[in-house]
Amino acid sequence: MESAPQRRLTAIQTHLIATAGDDRSHSQLLTNQTAGEFVSEQGYSVVLPEKLETGKWNVYRSAQSPLRLVSRFPDHPEIGTLHDNFEHSVETFRDYKYLGTRIRVDGTVGEYKWMTYGEAGTARSAIGSGLIYYGIPKGSCVGLYFINRPEWLIVDHACSAFSYVSVPLYDTLGPDAVKYIVNHAVLQAIFCVPQTLNSLLSFLSEIPSVRLIVVVGGIDEQMPSLPSTTGVEVVSYSKLLNQGRSRPQPFCPPKPADIATICYTSGTTGTPKGAVLSHGNLIANVAGATLSVKFYPSDVYISYLPLAHIYERVNQVMTVYFGVAVGFYQGDNLKLMDDMAALRPTIFCSVPRLYNRIYAGITNAVKTSGGLRERLFNAAYNAKKRAILSGKNPSPMWDRLVFNKIKEKLGGRVRFMVSGASPLSPDVMEFLRICFGGRIAEGYGMTETSCVISSMDESDNLTGHVGSPNPACEVKLVDVPEMNYTSEDQPYPRGEICVRGPILFQGYHKDEVQTREVIDEDGWLHTGDIGLWLPGGRLKIIDRRKNIFKLAQGEYIAPEKIENVYAKCKFVAQCFVYGKKNEILQISLSSLAC
Repeated sequence: MESAPQRRLTAIQTHLIATAGDDRSHSQLLTNQTAGEFVSEQGYSVVLPEKLETGKWNVYRSAQSPLRLVSRFPDHPEIGTLHDNFEHSVETFRDYKYLGTRIRVDGTVGEYKWMTYGEAGTARSAIGSGLIYYGIPKGSCVGLYFINRPEWLIVDHACSAFSYVSVPLYDTLGPDAVKYIVNHAVLQAIFCVPQTLNSLLSFLSEIPSVRLIVVVGGIDEQMPSLPSTTGVEVVSYSKLLNQGRSRPQPFCPPKPADIATICYTSGTTGTPKGAVLSHGNLIANVAGATLSVKFYPSDVYISYLPLAHIYERVNQVMTVYFGVAVGFYQGDNLKLMDDMAALRPTIFCSVPRLYNRIYAGITNAVKTSGGLRERLFNAAYNAKKRAILSGKNPSPMWDRLVFNKIKEKLGGRVRFMVSGASPLSPDVMEFLRICFGGRIAEGYGMTETSCVISSMDESDNLTGHVGSPNPACEVKLVDVPEMNYTSEDQPYPRGEICVRGPILFQGYHKDEVQTREVIDEDGWLHTGDIGLWLPGGRLKIIDRRKNIFKLAQGEYIAPEKIENVYAKCKFVAQCFVYGKKNEILQISLSSLAC
């Protein structure tokens, strides 16, 4: 009797068209009407039947790994946890630059100073040993309550090495949300900075699980001395580091199924929910992404996106795997461009809001530069656009005359740019490709899927979509009849995006009810996002399932669509649509400053 994988392989083989000479290595998937409008010649995705007995072809996978979902790095299958990943890099890239910060000389911010992978590994061991010294038991939750800096990653690596669970706390959260997360996750140790220490101390009696507070950047002589009755010790990061160095402890490595982190939502829609992610979840997600994304030890990455968010967190797992140097911003977004000029990164990950600002800044500068310069820019832009769309290499003359000056705004060396967190306008995507060159990609993901669900392929020049599935997951669209989205829609099938695979989270911490609401009995995570399949197996996000209002006349409307229309007006900076039962729909606008 055939096994399940063999049956699936046989089913797929029956849908292959042999090319001349019947060379199966160059076969293409036959268009199958039951699988939706899949166009095989592009080859970014392949379509499989969810259940062979139903005959409905509706499950999309990456064409790079159609028969097996990726769960480990193909080149290093022995890496199964975040600890394994970092240990591999410490051994492989020991003397390479890893963590960089700008140093101040006489009050002036200077160049970047670097810590190597080997030095970071030593500090990681000391921090973990220090936690053991203070009696924090294996499996405890450890909070990180500060913005991006080298110590954040070192503490996170220490948690992985000694089987602690890291719990990021948003530095912008109010005290009520922080209290809730600390108690809900039963944090026993919290790493903070002097700015957030006072906030913790103000409600210390309301977070009884906390036994240790470590102040990053704190001075020993200025550490508050708490009464012994509190049961809490406050120490500086440097003291914990020295205590760990003098009392080294062996690693307590986790297993792939062990919890690596609990990522809480911001709580803007109610009580924060804690998404539980295992080591295996995070490794699978990054391993899948590495089939199409390659970094190198010569690359430099700038870290400024919040490490409390899964987007930046997974970026860091990938940079570690490839031995990339990570430079941190000063902590002020207004000084980010100055940091980039000093760091000169080769990899830049951001969000549409910043890319929109870059786009607006450059286009406004062009319009005010004068007739001759504007005409030169437009000529260069159009010539490079035509070359890219035709698959040709643009003339380097245009870069020398126009675009190299624009590239210098991001340091002049960026070769790979990524956009995530929300949709990027196709116009802005095209603009970035032409002005900055290199590879520009947009992705789609969420915390519950350990980040990346889909991303644009390198050879894909089409904009306005979020690419094909991560090789570590499979994606299907489920009918939403109340919004008139179905798999029978023309010209493309539409529905709620559902995801399955080793990247799926373990559930919401202490919340089985909400976990069952998003993961069905077949293991599919229902994202709440509405998508459609473009030709070639490209996923496009078009709507949200829950964010809809039903008007008195029975019509459903999506507030995002209204907001997007108003946002296109040059006089509107922000727009918010508010709706409540039996009330008039309200639209709140804030205008741009003159």
